[in-house]
Amino acid sequence: MEVFYVLLGVVAVIGVYLALTYNGLIQERNKVKNSWSQIDVQLKRRFDLIPNLVETVKGFAKQEKDIFMAFADARKMFDQGVKDNSVKELAQAEQMLSKGLGRLIAVAEAYPQLKSDTSFNNLMGTLKETEDKISYSRQFYNDSVLKFNNKVEVFPTNLIANMFNFKVFEFFKVDTEEERKNVKVSF
Repeated sequence: MEVFYVLLGVVAVIGVYLALTYNGLIQERNKVKNSWSQIDVQLKRRFDLIPNLVETVKGFAKQEKDIFMAFADARKMFDQGVKDNSVKELAQAEQMLSKGLGRLIAVAEAYPQLKSDTSFNNLMGTLKETEDKISYSRQFYNDSVLKFNNKVEVFPTNLIANMFNFKVFEFFKVDTEEERKNVKVSF
């Protein structure tokens, strides 16, 4: 009879460990998904802000159509990335947008009257705030991905993760050295 109670105790301990590990993996996966949604919200905010900024600049820089097309292309890529739920596509869209913003700021430098325009300055202030939020959101996402991926890949939780088909998440990263540079926002 004692052997039965010992076996029952071992099975209970294994069952509790399995349940706690599984629930921990679920919690970490949900944290990653939540942190991704925060990036998504800020990227959408930025993409929604850009058309207003572009319209303000258009009045001053009619010959800069290629910049405006770059924003449109970045928006299409962003929408596709959201549709595909692809971190890589969204990162590429963000990179395209950042390049376009750099060019837009260069255009603004060439038009002193634009730099003194109140709506342009308000939009640029909001854009800077949004850029900061995106940066913090990316960092939180990558921290969450690191913690989750470690749980999925480290023994013994990897046994349970494999059993329940948990997969690692992709980090939000930039691919080239040029994209690592900050967009300079100055007036």
